[in-house]
Amino acid sequence: MGKLDWRVVGLTAGSFLTVSYVLCVAYDLTFDQRMYETWLKLLPGFTWLTWPSFFLGLVETFLYGIYIGLIFAPLYNFFIDRFYPCAQAKSD
Repeated sequence: MGKLDWRVVGLTAGSFLTVSYVLCVAYDLTFDQRMYETWLKLLPGFTWLTWPSFFLGLVETFLYGIYIGLIFAPLYNFFIDRFYPCAQAKSD
């Protein structure tokens, strides 16, 4: 069990959330659902649906992923050091 790099976790989470956002918007448009109401609550400045708002949603979802990396990776590394101290010695 090695340590996590916040940049890798952030880019991974950001990419995942961005792809999920695009799929949700496409699903909403295709099947005339009301999922966009959730985006209105989660994404500041987002309105349904204009191109500037769509791209704002892309940026915001990606930044949420970076935020996850900034918080999750250090927490994971903190706890991995506490519960598996020998893991650090093996990874060096």
